[in-house]
Amino acid sequence: MTEAVVQVTEIEPGIVQVTMQDRFHKNTFSNALLQGLIEAFQRIEASDQYKVVILTGYDHYFASGGTKEVLLSIQEGKSKFTDGGDTNVYSLALDCPIPVISAMQGHGIGGGFVMGLFADFVILSRESIYTTNFMKYGFTPGMGATYILPKKLGISLAEEFLIRAGNYRGAELEKRGIPFPVLPRDQVMEHAYALAREINEKPRISLITLKKHLVASMQRELPDVIEQEVAMHEMTFHQQEVKERIHALFGQ
Repeated sequence: MTEAVVQVTEIEPGIVQVTMQDRFHKNTFSNALLQGLIEAFQRIEASDQYKVVILTGYDHYFASGGTKEVLLSIQEGKSKFTDGGDTNVYSLALDCPIPVISAMQGHGIGGGFVMGLFADFVILSRESIYTTNFMKYGFTPGMGATYILPKKLGISLAEEFLIRAGNYRGAELEKRGIPFPVLPRDQVMEHAYALAREINEKPRISLITLKKHLVASMQRELPDVIEQEVAMHEMTFHQQEVKERIHALFGQ
């Protein structure tokens, strides 16, 4: 039997885990992974049985951002990162009515790291690499990166992440005082389960009401930022140099 690239598992009553495991594409945003994520969160939203979601990856990968084919498609003007319609993968955790924990046990790359930061709780691993590498290819960031990084990391570190586009080990981010737990990889899920159980003790209606209140301003502000990011893409993505960089640097 073929293993689903996105697996939804009830860990215990009230706690549901969404595991991204597209091993062939190393958790880049393949069509199967994107569709699986959208369907998983639709299923969770439709249920009144859950109180908290754990979003995680497999082995050394949390999520790895856009595929080479998608980046080239955007570069050629054939698509945009907003082509998901009313449902965009980057904001799935933000728009989920119940709290979401991003258990980033593995690498978070580009849009994959951005997607994880939209969760209510973030856990990193010391061994993994985290990067917003958009500018490595020569185009400006998308997926709401220019909004959520300053919100979650502070403007100074966010500017460094976004402009420098470097790689950061979780251990380095821990030393720099990043405001999330940074743990050995083999302890990330244990911490996520303990946190989920604390959240699960609260009444569901209270969790939904409080989360709705806490994320309301972000949900109002994000669409304008996405519009600005798409406009920046129109200015930066179609350069010939970007195409050459994608061919030369993707996967490195």
